[in-house]
Order: sequence, then structure tokens, then C-alpha cells
Amino acid sequence: MRYLSMLACLGLLILSSCDDGDIITVEFDFDDTFEACGDLVFFNIKEDPYESLSLKITDPVITLDSLYVVDSTFTKIITATIDGTKNTFNYRSYNANPENFFCNDVPPSDVTVTNDLASSGGIATITTTLIEDDNDGIPAEVEDKNLDGDNDPSTMPTDTDGDGIPDYLDDDDDGDNVKTASESPNYVVGVGFVDSLDTDGDGIPDYLDPDDDGDGILTRDEESKSQDQNPTNDITFSTLGADYLTAEVDSLVQATKYREHTIKQTYEVKIELTNIQLPGVSQDYFDLGILDDSSTNKNRYVTPEFP
Repeated sequence: MRYLSMLACLGLLILSSCDDGDIITVEFDFDDTFEACGDLVFFNIKEDPYESLSLKITDPVITLDSLYVVDSTFTKIITATIDGTKNTFNYRSYNANPENFFCNDVPPSDVTVTNDLASSGGIATITTTLIEDDNDGIPAEVEDKNLDGDNDPSTMPTDTDGDGIPDYLDDDDDGDNVKTASESPNYVVGVGFVDSLDTDGDGIPDYLDPDDDGDGILTRDEESKSQDQNPTNDITFSTLGADYLTAEVDSLVQATKYREHTIKQTYEVKIELTNIQLPGVSQDYFDLGILDDSSTNKNRYVTPEFP
């Protein structure tokens, strides 16, 4: 919830002093996410009533892409001084829905700004945090043995297959060229693992077992039909299924490389505003929330060196 406390007189925003001195606090409830467009405008809009909070930054010059360039700590912090010209922060109210007001060169003609308050000062702090995950359905903290006791999977991380990619970022934890998500780990949030697939019944779930059917041939080496780093499509007998899950088929065709790994990247962009000076507004701190934009979701691709 985002709240804006304002002075009011007879139910209207105060842009000058009130004769009777009455102070009424009006509460504005904004979502916890904001949007972005143009060069670079961040905005949060709401309905009932139609209102917006908006931040425009031109100094320093930044783009959405530049926000996603983080340092070795996977963070980036940018500060900008709000001066009312190069960098502006505004509260506005409208006579109609302003959803198309910010991202169009020509604002819609049927939307009129009924009140516009601009801050004469303040500091905008933009913090970007990169979060990476293998998107295999198992939480990062669960994929770490936590041998160092710090509950941080990125330090002294578990790497089951020794391919240089820690399990929490590895979409193929056992290095058998079958994606972890395809090996039915069956993790349920709040419950844990539920009947994880263990084809050979050796007590090691398939997603951590380099020889799923226990026939003495590594899963990744059971490519009898096509050497494409994908054992799931090598089927000698259709009635039995894939060779790597069938102990009766033990043909050996050695793999020559790992499959490409996909690591999901999520950029969390937050904006806080301090020492804001909106006319007639008592609140000087605003938390715009988290950026809601498709560009915050990316992938990076890694192919581990084959042993």
C-alpha cells in the first residue's frame, strides 16, 4: 500500500492557506508496483479517484537497459536530485483514466489534469537487484546442503554434478542431459518433496541420479538413436519407453557435451523518494514499489565444459 498524506480544505486540495485552518488528512492508496516508459518516466496510476505519482529522470541519463547492468554483488544503486526541471516528481489527479497519459507522444484528448503538484526538491533512489534461479521448481535454499551454515546458496554452493554451476542455478542438477524439471522432483511449497521419481529405487531421486535406471550406463550415454544431448528421445522399444529409464536396454553411446543451460534472471527495481516537497503535502517519503515491466525478466545461457 502506498499512502499520500495531504492537507485539504473543505475536501479540496490546499494550494494556498485555508481561512478556517482546518486540516483534513486524505489517504491515497496506490499499488505496490509501478510502470515505466519513454526517457525515463516511472509512474503509478490508480482509479477511483483517478490519480498518479510520476518520476521523470534526465540527469543522470539512464535507460531501462542501463538499470540492469549490475555489479558483482548483483545490485545497482542510482540516485538523482529532484529539482523540478531535469528531474521531476509529480502528484496529479484527472477527470478520466490516465492509463494512456504517460506512454504516448500525444496525451489522450479526453483526459484532463485537474490537479498537478510538483516537488521542488528531494532525492530519488533507484535500487536494482538481480535474482537468478534455474526455474526447476525447487527453491534455491532447498538445493543447497548449507555446509557453511549461512543459509545462502550462493556461498559454498552445492554442485551435485561438478559442472561448475551450483544446483540452485543448474537446470540439470545431476548432469545427465535430462532437465531437472523433467525428472519429476515434485517439490511442494510448504510440504517438501512428495514422491520424487526414483526409477531404479536406489534411494536417489532421478533428478540427482546420473544413472536413472540403474543399468550401469550413465543416463547421458544412452543415446542409441540420436546424439543430440537429449536421452529422452532415444527409444529402442516403444512399449518400454525411453532407453535411459529402461534397465532392459543398456546400449552405450557416449555423450560428447552437455546441453545448454538456461538461468532465469529477474531484475527487481525499487524506487524510494526522500525529502520530497510537494506543495501542501506533509508527507516527504514515498515508496513507489517495484517496477512491473516485461524487460525485468531475462535469461542467460551457459554450456558447461564437458569432462
